[in-house]
Amino acid sequence: QVQLVESGGGLVQYGGSLTLSCSASGSIPKINDMYWYRQVPGKRREFVATITAGGNPHYADSVKGRFTIPRDNAKNTAYLQMNSLKPETTAVYYCKLEHSTTFNRQEYWGQGTQVTASS
Repeated sequence: QVQLVESGGGLVQYGGSLTLSCSASGSIPKINDMYWYRQVPGKRREFVATITAGGNPHYADSVKGRFTIPRDNAKNTAYLQMNSLKPETTAVYYCKLEHSTTFNRQEYWGQGTQVTASS
């Protein structure tokens, strides 16, 4: 019912900036929270940031002050603005849309986009 398409990944130098985009389509629930996670080989998928349906963001301690997660509800799109990139930024980044009710929780994942930070 819902499809998520991520874009914006690529190669960036340490200290640089990059913005990822996650665009949703299909039967999108009007009330939804959006998330960004990242994962490297051999490691668990790690929470990065989330923004609620009401526009309230929360960030992992590791990215506070450097990343922001705005959303554009008119475009059904969430972004991850990354600044002051560190080597540990390198990962596959995934977005997730989540819709919760009193009866169940629905979640949809994007395909992931590679971000590589290098000197």
